[in-house]
Amino acid sequence: MRQTILIVDDTEENIDILVDVLSDEYKLMVALEGNRALDLVKHNQPDLILLDVMMPGLDGYEVCKRLKESSLSKRIPVVFLTALSDDHDEKYGIDLGAVDYVKKPFNPMIVKSRVQNIMQAKKYQDRLEELVLERTIKIEITKDVIIKAMGRLAEFRDPETGAHIQRTQHYLLSLAEYLSKDPFYADELSQPVIEALFKSAPLHDIGKIAIPDSILRKPGPLSIEEFNVMKEHALHGKNAIAALEEDLPGELFIKFAGEIAYTHHEKWDGSGYPRGLKGSNIPISGRIMALADVYDALTTERVYKPAFSHEHAKDIILKGRGVHFDPDVVDAFLALEEKFLEIKDQYID
Repeated sequence: MRQTILIVDDTEENIDILVDVLSDEYKLMVALEGNRALDLVKHNQPDLILLDVMMPGLDGYEVCKRLKESSLSKRIPVVFLTALSDDHDEKYGIDLGAVDYVKKPFNPMIVKSRVQNIMQAKKYQDRLEELVLERTIKIEITKDVIIKAMGRLAEFRDPETGAHIQRTQHYLLSLAEYLSKDPFYADELSQPVIEALFKSAPLHDIGKIAIPDSILRKPGPLSIEEFNVMKEHALHGKNAIAALEEDLPGELFIKFAGEIAYTHHEKWDGSGYPRGLKGSNIPISGRIMALADVYDALTTERVYKPAFSHEHAKDIILKGRGVHFDPDVVDAFLALEEKFLEIKDQYID
């Protein structure tokens, strides 16, 4: 596929010369003034722009400046073709982000050679970026698979089997997206944070791997001593994820995985575990996962209880508003009842 060049010049003679020398090798677009050039770029991005400076309306310098300010066009190479021959003019053009500055009158064949060199470099750069993108996608897929696999390790040992991971992931996602629309939570729940929360959710009970089967799979109520051992899974999870964080520093999903594993059993009134955190001292990630996890536990069968109806679970959550759960998270749940039911029906054990 031929690469595309946009020629921007208000002198038709210059355009004719460039069309004559470049049309055999490249697809060409033409604009006689700056605004038209910017409009063309919005709808059909070229691989290179040959840009005159002195034009009616917007001059070439202003066009280049606007191109470089836009995320859509800032990486398109620009070559100035201009009668302005002062060194100061050339420096100004290069400082604006142009890759070359050719003074008029120009030799058409020299211009073609320079264009060929730039296009070859761009083709190489584009291919390199494609490879980097492909590699990045593969890495992200690999990370997602590893996260799910780690989450499954806990699930295989825990009687909470089946689609628990998918349900809690999507309950958390729905709550986070709803709360993010509130200006109070907009910064705390930005889109990158929400994506990281969704990725990290499967690791919320990873610490259960360290809990003995005699406690984890016990069909009846736990004794005080057994429950104290069970509560240790929050710390075990935090420590396991902290080891990952050493190898993957700066990864947002690892940060939130640790928060969720450690704090999703804290309660709004401070009666939760492992630290007895209270109110907004509990990270928002833990406050959201607390409701998502409890709702799923209530509405699915466990070794120690039958599945409760949505209405029964809703009543329990309402009673826990401001006690177990963040009131704002409960209000979000009430607004998302239909969504919760859809998720529950979609991801059946």
